[in-house]
Amino acid sequence: MSTSNSIKQAAEAARNKTSEAMETTKRLAETAKADPLAAKNDFLHTPFMRAALPFVNGGAAGMVATTVIQPIDMIKVRLQLAGEGVKTGPKPTPLTVTREIIAAGKVMDLYTGLSAGLLRQAVYTTARLGFFDTFMKNLQVRAKDKGTLIGFKERAAAGLTAGGLAAMIGNPADLALIRMQSDGLKPLAERKNYKSVIDALSSIAKSEGVGALWAGASPTVVRAMALNFGQLAFFSEAKQRFKDSSLSPRAQTLSASAVAGFFASFFSLPFDFVKTRLQKQSRKPDGTLPYKGMADCFRKVAAEEGILRFYRGFGTYYVRIAPHA
Repeated sequence: MSTSNSIKQAAEAARNKTSEAMETTKRLAETAKADPLAAKNDFLHTPFMRAALPFVNGGAAGMVATTVIQPIDMIKVRLQLAGEGVKTGPKPTPLTVTREIIAAGKVMDLYTGLSAGLLRQAVYTTARLGFFDTFMKNLQVRAKDKGTLIGFKERAAAGLTAGGLAAMIGNPADLALIRMQSDGLKPLAERKNYKSVIDALSSIAKSEGVGALWAGASPTVVRAMALNFGQLAFFSEAKQRFKDSSLSPRAQTLSASAVAGFFASFFSLPFDFVKTRLQKQSRKPDGTLPYKGMADCFRKVAAEEGILRFYRGFGTYYVRIAPHA
């Protein structure tokens, strides 16, 4: 019951914030239509704010989505870490993982790492959506000057570049999120019991060095590029295709999101899997790490656990990605 209430409260908060944002946008549009000169001089219409709003809107949207789907992300990470190095054996499901988390602690443990998740969205999503919107606007201006239209190739390039740049900036927060979510899998004596994302970041930097905050950066960047390619490029393309359909504007957006969420999940899940494994790993007693890097992780998982292990939890991952789309 408490799990249901927590999720309902998070969803209600997300709906309220979305409604407020829509009302603000509508009010600004009406003001601009009624008095163009006043709108032009308004603070939100200054050159600085016009450039900043895509980043602000992107970060706010990502943080709202994270608040709602954080339990799903927690389950996704635990699914990816289950049965490491074992090809056979029991296959965990989202339901069994959820039961284990609740049985080991309390319902709110599903929200472990929320502070890191919010920081990650504040940095990563703010950057990727802001960069993507900025790139698309520049491409539109260039296409207009040439008398052409933006194609799928341009959308894909904008999505890949925006995702890669944002991933490098947001890697420390992403690392902290994985460490906080995987901490409960360790024996009690080895747990760090991070109090917050700030505690996790400072603890990792002190014990492993500042450079460790960018552990798993390679698969994180590739994963972000693959995800953005699937999410942003296919969303933009699908919405363009649905434009002439009989669907309402809202239905067009939701349908495009569903399409984008599928392709984003398909392209990025293997890299997300490897990213999780690399960011969670810690040194053995002899000082070595289980995986030397992205390629080594791909090779060992494929040999020891099977190719399909990279797509374990695809449904859960899709449910996690679709709301962000």
